[in-house]
Amino acid sequence: MSAADIPHRMPPRSPHDETMGTRLNWLRAAVLGANDGIVSTAGLVVGVAGATDVRAQLFTAGLAGLLAGSLSMAAGEYVSVSTQRDAEKAALIEERRELTDEPEAELDELTGLYEEQGLAGPLARAVAEQLTAHDALAAHAQAELKIDPNELTNPWHAAGASFLAFTVGALLPLLAIVLPPASIRLSITVAAVLVALVLCGWSGARLGGARPMRAIVRTTAGGALAMAVTYGVGSLLGANGV
Repeated sequence: MSAADIPHRMPPRSPHDETMGTRLNWLRAAVLGANDGIVSTAGLVVGVAGATDVRAQLFTAGLAGLLAGSLSMAAGEYVSVSTQRDAEKAALIEERRELTDEPEAELDELTGLYEEQGLAGPLARAVAEQLTAHDALAAHAQAELKIDPNELTNPWHAAGASFLAFTVGALLPLLAIVLPPASIRLSITVAAVLVALVLCGWSGARLGGARPMRAIVRTTAGGALAMAVTYGVGSLLGANGV
C-alpha cells in the first residue's frame, strides 16, 4: 500500500469535529460562569435583603459582589489557563527536541500510536511517514500529547469570557432586587433567579448531552438553598441590629 492511498483510507483528524468540540467547551464554560454569577450574587443580595430593604444598600452590596466575583473568576481562569499553556509549551519544546535528536525513534513511536488506534502495521507506518513529512511536530503533538500547536488556549480570552459570563449572570439578581418596589422585590428576585437557574441547568445538560431534569434539579436546589441560608442569616443579623 502506497502513501498516496492514505488520504482516501484514513483521514487522521477531523478539523470540523475539533472546532465543534472547542465551541461546545466554551459554551459550557459560559453557562457555568453565568450560573456562578446568578447564585453568588443572588445569595448576597437576598442575604442583605433579609437585614434591610434600603435600595442603596442592596445596590451597593450587589454591585460589590458582582465586581468581586467577576474579577475573581477572570483572575482564576487566567492563572489556570496560563499554567496549562506553559505546560503545553514545555511539552512541545521537549517534543521538538526529540524530533531533532531521535527522528527514527519518534517515527517508530508515532507508528505505534496509530497501531494502538487500530491501524494495521504497514498502514500505520505509511500514515506516520506522510504526516511526519507534512508537519512532524503537529503530528506528534496531536497523537501523543493531545495538543494542537496552532490552537493553544489564550489565557486573556479565557479570562475575558469568564468575566463576561459571570457579569451577565450576576446582573439578573442585582437588577431584580433593586428595580421592583420594596414589597415585592424579594419574591421577584427569587422567582427570576429560579427561572434563570432552570435555563442554565437545561442549557448545560443539552450542551453536555445529558438529561436536563437532573441538571435542572441540581442548579435550582443549590440556588434556592443558597438564598434561603443567606436570607436567614441576614434576617437574624438584622433583627439583632448587627
